[in-house]
Amino acid sequence: MNINLKSLIAVALLSCFSSLVAAYTEENVKEIDSSAPQATAEDAKVSFWDMAYLDKAFIDTAPGKRKDDISVGELGIDGGNKNIIVKMAQEIADNKDGLYDSMLISHKNKLIFESYYARGRIDLPHFQASVTKAYLSLAIGRAIQLGHLTMADLNKPIVNFIEDLDLEKVAEGTENITLHQAMTMSSGIRVSAERQKLIMDNITKIKGSNITQEFLQHSEAISPESQTFKYQDADPRIVMQVLNSVVPGSAKDFIKNEVLAKIGITVYGWKDDVNGIPIAEVGSSLTSRDMLKVATLVKNNGKWQGEQIISAAYLNAATNKITKPTEEWIPDSFSYGYYWYQTDFKVAEKSYDAKFAWGGGEQYILTFEELDLAVVFTAHAMENNAMQLTAERLLPAFIQ
Repeated sequence: MNINLKSLIAVALLSCFSSLVAAYTEENVKEIDSSAPQATAEDAKVSFWDMAYLDKAFIDTAPGKRKDDISVGELGIDGGNKNIIVKMAQEIADNKDGLYDSMLISHKNKLIFESYYARGRIDLPHFQASVTKAYLSLAIGRAIQLGHLTMADLNKPIVNFIEDLDLEKVAEGTENITLHQAMTMSSGIRVSAERQKLIMDNITKIKGSNITQEFLQHSEAISPESQTFKYQDADPRIVMQVLNSVVPGSAKDFIKNEVLAKIGITVYGWKDDVNGIPIAEVGSSLTSRDMLKVATLVKNNGKWQGEQIISAAYLNAATNKITKPTEEWIPDSFSYGYYWYQTDFKVAEKSYDAKFAWGGGEQYILTFEELDLAVVFTAHAMENNAMQLTAERLLPAFIQ
């Protein structure tokens, strides 16, 4: 799998985070037995971009046990080629492979390798960029599991779910936009860059703004020709409003209590719009260990500690090939589901299916069901080559 990582990401994806402050307070950090780098009081006060780099990288082939429900093991003993992984980690530490903040590896549901670099801290949430959309997708899957939505609802018009829409003012063809299409970046909404900026400004400043109304009212006509893949903020924003409409209470509380808390995630950040609805396309922050929990949940078909958290039928659809991205910065080998990606890694003449979430900067949550393997990367540079490292170095360490 040959990827030119420098062309993968539009710089705009990363610029959103210049002032993101992770949601961290001393009183909500759990007790730990680990020598891994922890956030200082100063780290907690400044933005991610103002945090000091670690004096020395932290590389651990036998991660410490924390009170976070993650089972731990030892690299080499519980899987993987220790020499290959440690050498790769040391090269990352020596800054040969971009500005990484963490790399974690879980095999057979045990965390067997943990490392932190640059601005990585074991207890401090890391910005997630577009991985935020993948968490929204899981929230939709949770809503289906609990009966607030059904699989059939995915093929129903979005206007069926959102209240207070003035349908007399929306674009022609609006009634043809389904939840499925909005979740595959194929809504067909086409709004000028100037109008989109105005809409985003309003939802930041003017309480009571209805972002779905704004996008639908100012879009060009919706048609089969326009309902093709277009990576844009409008689609996940509308899906988040659908979630906010169908679940008891609010989307914010639902994500907190019925998604994140269900897998033991309590220390995190997620920006809201002026109406208190979580921003859908970017704006969340999770620790690397909590990202690994998400990976484990996906790899185990939506189950966590024996409980079905996410609808298995939904998750199977969400993480598989539904559509083909057409943006130039997305590699040709990537397919798109419901805000999750899929690709095949070819190693030693055999292909391995990968289901993953991807955010600019870069963050990756990678799962390989066949290998019972989950991998997390966090970073803050556009030129990182995590996918290439995974294909050429990491996967061969786990293939007999």
